Amino acid sequence: MTSSPAAPDPLELAADLRTAIGGLVRALRADDALPQNQAGVLGLLVREGPQTTSDLAARQRVRHQSMARTVSLLTGAGLVRQERHATDGRKLLVAATGAGTDALHAQRARREAWIAAAITERLSPEEQSVLRRSVELLSRLG
Repeated sequence: MTSSPAAPDPLELAADLRTAIGGLVRALRADDALPQNQAGVLGLLVREGPQTTSDLAARQRVRHQSMARTVSLLTGAGLVRQERHATDGRKLLVAATGAGTDALHAQRARREAWIAAAITERLSPEEQSVLRRSVELLSRLG
């Protein structure tokens, strides 16, 4: 009779997974043109449309002043624009510009190309199949 392997300790697995993902994220960010906070704001605006600075601050869990600085930097770079709210003229909405959307997509494409090259160069076809199945499991964790 063969025994099945013992299930890994969930806390140990979680620590190993956090370390591995952290290393991957740091490697991906190394060549980013946009700082993470700016890319995060652009991502929200591209996915969900224009928002107020206050809404962005709440979504990113930062102070309004910090978000105002990020919005100012993005505006100065031509990646976002501010426009009047359609129904409340007192409010300003922040919206991604075409250049902002392009910059975000370019950063994502660069990251995906880096990952694809690493997969091709560092993993055997069998390991690539295991990774494919692992992506599905990681998606279920999120």
